[in-house]
Amino acid sequence: MAVEHSTGTSAPAPGDQTRIHNIGYRSYDGPRLGRAYARRSLYSQSLRGSYGLGRSVKSKVLPMLLFVVMCVPGAIMVAVAVATKANALPLDYTRYAIVMQAVISLYVASQAPQSVSRDLRFKTVPLYFSRPIETADYVRAKFAALASALFILTAAPLLVLYVGALLAKLDFADQTKGFAQGLVSVALLSLLFAGIGLVIASFTPRRGFGIAAVIAVLTITYGAVSTLQAIADAQGSGDAVPWIGLFSPITIVDGVQSAFLGATSASPSGVGPSTAEGVVYVLVALGLIAASYGLLMRRYKKVGL
Repeated sequence: MAVEHSTGTSAPAPGDQTRIHNIGYRSYDGPRLGRAYARRSLYSQSLRGSYGLGRSVKSKVLPMLLFVVMCVPGAIMVAVAVATKANALPLDYTRYAIVMQAVISLYVASQAPQSVSRDLRFKTVPLYFSRPIETADYVRAKFAALASALFILTAAPLLVLYVGALLAKLDFADQTKGFAQGLVSVALLSLLFAGIGLVIASFTPRRGFGIAAVIAVLTITYGAVSTLQAIADAQGSGDAVPWIGLFSPITIVDGVQSAFLGATSASPSGVGPSTAEGVVYVLVALGLIAASYGLLMRRYKKVGL
């Protein structure tokens, strides 16, 4: 802003109170980092926030506690395997997340609303979109951040098991194969749970409502599906058991790993889906992930207005 300083050589006209001041405005001449940098920054900030990093001590308690709860059973199993000189781990890599699914659901329920509900409540989403960032950038950053946080949560105990198995001098090839299968399984679980959690949380600015809704969807569906599978198996309708498993996120993951990753099924009959049924499980899982992304895009096109 161009200004002129008064030199004091001429007096203002009578009644003229006009003054021009130099308040130091100048144009920005630094580097413009663009959308990619903004997207990476939002991803990093959201990922750190999923574990309370950069936030208050109170915000760190629950995610860090859940992380410890996820890892402690693995450490105990390793200690038992080393002490008893066992020939195998007490639990397969692919089974670990299924057994700990309640902890995983609680983590999603607590962190998905933290990631998006606060932005809705304090109306900061339009501010994001006022910068060089678009709806797709926001959705991808939030989706990737929560999926990454979930992968860290679920892969860390598998790493504990793997390192412990090698220290116990179990077969390297078998343990490496099992570890790799476990990582594929939890990667799918992370994408699926992150998508479902964010979609639910994105429809309410109230964090408490988001937590309750995510817990209800993830736990009630699992309980209902497990009950129906048990009833079908008890009544001799074993063929229906795999198809019932398509109606719960955790049983979908279980079906995929049972069909293609050599895992033991958690269904009441202990028999997983066939290869053909497993293909359906994969398609449903990928369809739910894609649908979650699409719903988030549609939601934030409206919210960002």
